[in-house]
Amino acid sequence: MSQARDVRVGLIGYGLAGSVFHAPLIDAAEGMQLAAIVTSNPERAAEAQTTYPEATLYATPAQLWQAAETLDLVVVASPNRTHKPLAMAALHAGLGVVVDKPLAASAEDARELIEEAERLGLFLTVFQNRRWDGDFLTLQRLRDDGELGEIRRFESRFERWRPEPKGGWRQSGAPGEAGGVLYDLGAHLIDQALMLFGPVRSVYAELEHRYPDAEVDDDTFVALTHENGMRSHLWMSSVAPECAVRFRVLGSRAAYCSVGLDGQENALKAGARPDQPDWRDVVEDGQARLVAGSEEKPLDNDPGQYLRFYELVGQRFLAGEAPPVDPREALAGLEIIAAAQHASAEGGVVELAHD
Repeated sequence: MSQARDVRVGLIGYGLAGSVFHAPLIDAAEGMQLAAIVTSNPERAAEAQTTYPEATLYATPAQLWQAAETLDLVVVASPNRTHKPLAMAALHAGLGVVVDKPLAASAEDARELIEEAERLGLFLTVFQNRRWDGDFLTLQRLRDDGELGEIRRFESRFERWRPEPKGGWRQSGAPGEAGGVLYDLGAHLIDQALMLFGPVRSVYAELEHRYPDAEVDDDTFVALTHENGMRSHLWMSSVAPECAVRFRVLGSRAAYCSVGLDGQENALKAGARPDQPDWRDVVEDGQARLVAGSEEKPLDNDPGQYLRFYELVGQRFLAGEAPPVDPREALAGLEIIAAAQHASAEGGVVELAHD
C-alpha cells in the first residue's frame, strides 16, 4: 500500500497570524507541507525564506493562483477584509481553504463562501484554534465526566491591558475591516460557548469605546441565552488593568475556575515549536482549581493542542471527510456578533431566528 502524500499548503499572509500561528503549525503537522508563502513585505519575505527555505515565496496572491497546480490547500491569514475575496479566489482555483477567524467580515459573506465551497465540492474550514486551548479542553472533560454536575452558569473572559491602542486595521471602524475586540477576541469566546451549549436564542451586549477617538469597541460584554436555557456571560477587553478569571463555570456539584491564558501563543511567539521535545517545558499555562464551597483543589489543565487542528486538516482533507471546524459553526458565530452589535446599539435584547 502506498503511503499517503503530504497536503501541499500555500499560506497567504506572514504577519502575526501567519508567522506565529499558521506557518509553524503547518510545518510541524505530520502530513502537511508548507509549500508556498505569500507576503508583499520584503522584510517578512526574507524572514520567511530563512525560516522555511523549502517554501516558494510569492509577492501577490495572483502569483499563487498561477501556481495552483502545485498546491492542494490555501490558508488565508491576511487582514479580515480580505478573507472572503481571497478564500473565494482559492476555491475558484480548485483549492481547499483554511481561513483564519473570522471566516468573513459578515454573516452574509460567510454564507456565500460556504455555499460556493459546497457547490464546488471543495474543503473549507476555519482556524478556531482556541477550541484546542488547554483550559477549554479541561472544561470539556470535566463536563463530560460529570465532575461539575449540571452546569448552571458559564462565565468566560479574554482580557488584555493595552493602555494605548496598537493601531492598524483592527482599530478601523469601516464595516468591512471587522475591527474591534468583539471580532478579535469575542469570536473565540462565542465559538467556545456554542461548542459547549449549542445554538443561541437571544443576545444582549454592551460594546464600549474606551480609547480616545476610538472607532471600534475595545471593552465589551455579551450575554447569550442558549436554546437549552443555559446562559453564557462573555467579557472581552483590551483595556483591563487587572484581568479576571479566564473561566468561572458554576455547576451543581462544583465550579471550575481558571486564571491566565493558555500558554501556546506565547510559546509560539518565543519561537518554540509543538513538534520539538521541549515544547511542553516552555508552555506556561494558567492555574486552575475545582471549588465546592470551602473545599478547593488545585487542578492541572490538560495540555493545549493547537497542532491537532492542522493534523486533522491534513487527515480529513486527504480522506475527503468533514473538516475539524464546520464553517457553518463559524457562520453562527458571525450571526451572534451581528446581533450583539445591534443589541448594544438599540439597548435591548435581540432574538435570533432559526430555521
